[in-house]
Amino acid sequence: MTTPTSLETLTSAECYALLRSRHVGRLGVVVDRYPEILPVNFAMDGYTVVFRSRPGSKLVAADHANVTFQVDEIDPESRSGWSVLVRGQAERVGPRHNGSVAARTEGTDVRPWVPLDDGGHWVRIVAHGISGRRITATQPATNWEFDTATYR
Repeated sequence: MTTPTSLETLTSAECYALLRSRHVGRLGVVVDRYPEILPVNFAMDGYTVVFRSRPGSKLVAADHANVTFQVDEIDPESRSGWSVLVRGQAERVGPRHNGSVAARTEGTDVRPWVPLDDGGHWVRIVAHGISGRRITATQPATNWEFDTATYR
């Protein structure tokens, strides 16, 4: 017998709170006309996703491009979990940004698990939209218990 579940749509505030509670997510970019999903360590600067990347296809594909970013948590045993999806524009932090944006970005102190010889390049994802869902196990409305006392 499977546990009944319910699906709920999360508010933007709930989505951002869940994003702030995690440090690893997945970046969705298009590389050579194919979608790629890549894990990254990240932090939040207000409502902006921030991560560091080494030079390569991920950085090139994400610079000034529409991307997706997803964070989730899943518990297969209880068949419950949540997922948050950000759609937005990625941009490499550079000279076009004012000093306060660069300082805030670097102040998030993202520490990638993969060593970055040159310190890496900072990337920000400015959200165009955010959505999330939570699936939870539900309990039956009534918990019927039968034993011999029931029939007396």
